[in-house]
Amino acid sequence: MFQAFGNIARIPELRKKLFWTMGLLILFRLGSYIPLPGVNLEAVRTMLDSSKSQGSLGQFVGMLDMFAGGALERVSIFALGIMPYISASIIFQILTAIVPALQKVSKEGESGRRKINQWTRYSTVALCIFQALIICSTLQNQPAIKNQAMVLNPGLGFLIQSAIILSAGTAFLMWLGEQIDEFGLGNGISLIIMVGIISRLPQALEEIVRKFDPAIDSANPAAIGPSELFLLAFLFLVMVTSVVFVTEATRRIPMQTPKRSRMGFRQQHYLPLKLNASGVIAIIFAQALMMLPNFLAMVNVRWLQELLQFFVMGSYLYMTFYLLLIVFFSYFYTAVIFDPKEHAENFKQYGMFVPGIRPGNDTRAYLETVMNRITFAGAVFIAIIAIVPQIIQSGLKVGFTISDFFGGTGLLIVVGVALDLINRIESHMLMERYDGFLKSGGRIRGRRGE
Repeated sequence: MFQAFGNIARIPELRKKLFWTMGLLILFRLGSYIPLPGVNLEAVRTMLDSSKSQGSLGQFVGMLDMFAGGALERVSIFALGIMPYISASIIFQILTAIVPALQKVSKEGESGRRKINQWTRYSTVALCIFQALIICSTLQNQPAIKNQAMVLNPGLGFLIQSAIILSAGTAFLMWLGEQIDEFGLGNGISLIIMVGIISRLPQALEEIVRKFDPAIDSANPAAIGPSELFLLAFLFLVMVTSVVFVTEATRRIPMQTPKRSRMGFRQQHYLPLKLNASGVIAIIFAQALMMLPNFLAMVNVRWLQELLQFFVMGSYLYMTFYLLLIVFFSYFYTAVIFDPKEHAENFKQYGMFVPGIRPGNDTRAYLETVMNRITFAGAVFIAIIAIVPQIIQSGLKVGFTISDFFGGTGLLIVVGVALDLINRIESHMLMERYDGFLKSGGRIRGRRGE
């Protein structure tokens, strides 16, 4: 493995891409420490520290802060993170699937894709302004803590200024992601989210060290003893291994051609169908939609708060809707990226067929059946991963900062993006005839690999 890292430095193009990626990600981390003008950081930090002990509110703030990489807790110019762009992408992907006019635009090729991307960016700005106004107005209306107000100069000017700055911060993150896509290595938006999640790891380790108590008969019920520490380490290894296994799992459909090779045998190929075709998209989409009730609950309207109290994070109704949305988006996104009818027509056109299955409608029906079955298995696994942090948090009495690394969106994103990045590096190294991370020169299949 160390030799593989040395080989990376010997490939000029790969070295340049990695430097670009690292530099832009460092720029993102530096920006997350630039505070929003007009906010009393000490008062906000005191309020957030007290809210972490208040269950759902602290967990909701921690969930938002996970995608923002700690920028929300520091009330920086990147406090909104990249989630408004993801939410806008969700909206347009759903609308493209159900609105005929958008379907027509999406089929126009590159020009249609650019139009939809442009509309997505405009929607992102609108969502940024909406979320920024809610967050900043909530800060203004918070009571003073220790005679310290949250906002130094409250008023309409602060709201307008903050909305512009926070919207510009998200737009800048979108631009960073596009620059990584063009000049760097990997998917820019996914890497920004992954780096933000990993940046919380030192805080989680610090909390474990602070709560660790070697005395087994400790009177503190929130303390982490040696047995709990061993269990946390064991669960982490099991969860990471499980996520890698399911992320890499594929169902290979045998395909044959009528042509014969020189040895007199038909050429056989395989159509790989991923068990978790939606990757982290399903759980991100579900989580983004489930954040909306919590955002609306911040609005100081009594009847709205009473209505949305049933969707408090951790409640049974919240978890039920959350799991149903994960299953729905797993099927929805799989249907978007995989069209059995189109594959069946292409196979028929090129003379390929599944052994024992007639070309045409029979092949389409067979692919639909197989894809529905493996998508269900993948959706159930993602749903289990999504509720693991809740189980660990209640069972081992640890905070959300620790439990989120054992499942949920954070673990899926980090593992999925890391596999994709390793796969891209592996491809560059094998093209330059260098040994990759696998000594056999094999290929590591990432989220988009086949």
